[in-house]
Amino acid sequence: MNLHWSPSSCIRTGRVAHKRLDSDDQPPAKCARLSAEAGDTHGLLGTSPGSPTSPVSNPTPATHQGPSRIGPFLLLPLADREGMQSAMNTDTGDELLCKVFDMGVYQDKIRAYGILSAHKNVAGIRDIILGERKAYVFLDKDFGDMHTLVKSCRRLDEEHACRLFRQVALAVAHCHQAGVVLGDLKLRKFVFADEKRTRVRLESLEDCRVLEDPNDDSMSDTHGCPAYVSPEILSGSAPYSGKMADMWSLGVMLYTMLVGRYPFHDPDPATLFSKIRRGQCCLPEGLSPKAKCLLQSLLRKEPWERLTATELLAHPWFQQPPSSQEVALGEQEVSLAEQMVPSFDVEEDNDLFC
Repeated sequence: MNLHWSPSSCIRTGRVAHKRLDSDDQPPAKCARLSAEAGDTHGLLGTSPGSPTSPVSNPTPATHQGPSRIGPFLLLPLADREGMQSAMNTDTGDELLCKVFDMGVYQDKIRAYGILSAHKNVAGIRDIILGERKAYVFLDKDFGDMHTLVKSCRRLDEEHACRLFRQVALAVAHCHQAGVVLGDLKLRKFVFADEKRTRVRLESLEDCRVLEDPNDDSMSDTHGCPAYVSPEILSGSAPYSGKMADMWSLGVMLYTMLVGRYPFHDPDPATLFSKIRRGQCCLPEGLSPKAKCLLQSLLRKEPWERLTATELLAHPWFQQPPSSQEVALGEQEVSLAEQMVPSFDVEEDNDLFC
């Protein structure tokens, strides 16, 4: 029996007899947790397995996992997306994605879906099936994420970036207006809803923070990906504004889309964090004045000086998209070899970038 979930109710109403998938389940991938101490630059990599500053354990050989069945769904683990499975509804033929959660935490993971109204740029829950120990949450199928697109294209022309980034901004504004702070925002969190990769949506809401008071977004959690984390999180001067930290991450996303590299990068975490704390990045000459203005309005060191999500959508860069053009990077810029969006077949990049 399926539990058909609705925004007004997340209460478990029954158990489902099904093949156990406990051995298949792995927790969703998490970024390294930043140290709570502002001066502890080893807090990022020191606790991250496989990092340059911690011992590297021998990986356990992967065991082939065949398809499993839960209710009407045939499940197959996705090798490149930990914690996610491909799901085929054998009754209807629909292709979905399935996230598997421990029964004790799944309601917290999906809480935001009961608060947010439906939005075309935020993935919605299609079905939920409850087992003895696991909850199987089914989401719409996607067609790859934005990080992969930017990495394959190196960078996007402004017209293309504007079309995609506007949809990202709409998703974030919708969440902020409902009192939901996303946290840990990055290009990988946004996926394509169509094969042509023109429609963008937020992959899921499992890592977001639902504000008890929509007018108070103060928080102290230091979880985040180094390339996207804001200066105030690194400073250790908690509490900070969760919404404004989201806006900084949006600035990093837009910069990466337009330029093809992160605005702040260094193989040494202490140097990387120092660059982010200073909040000074180079804007290539090939960007239009409106694009530069928008980036400078998001990547501001002081949180209260950044655009809000609503103000972001009113920026002239969205109102009058520039014509297509390649971003020209001069030789005086920092070397592309150092600053390019990292390739994930290089082992050491996995600890620094998301």
